[in-house]
Amino acid sequence: MDPRPLSSLTPGSKGVVASIQVPPAHRARMLEMGLLVGTPLEVIRFAPLGDPVEIRIRGYNLSLRRHEADLVLVREA
Repeated sequence: MDPRPLSSLTPGSKGVVASIQVPPAHRARMLEMGLLVGTPLEVIRFAPLGDPVEIRIRGYNLSLRRHEADLVLVREA
């Protein structure tokens, strides 16, 4: 299955980070939060207006803005 944006998954979906297409200026922040290629994750929920998206990664919950989640490509598990 081809990678797709994290923001396109539905709550309860699980996946693995395939690539991170964030600009270099923001890439370090994503890596510090544990968002690395090959890391499994689960979509917990979307805020009522779709922004932000909450995911569970490496044992903790992380919220990303929708425009950030659009740049994280995942393969569904």
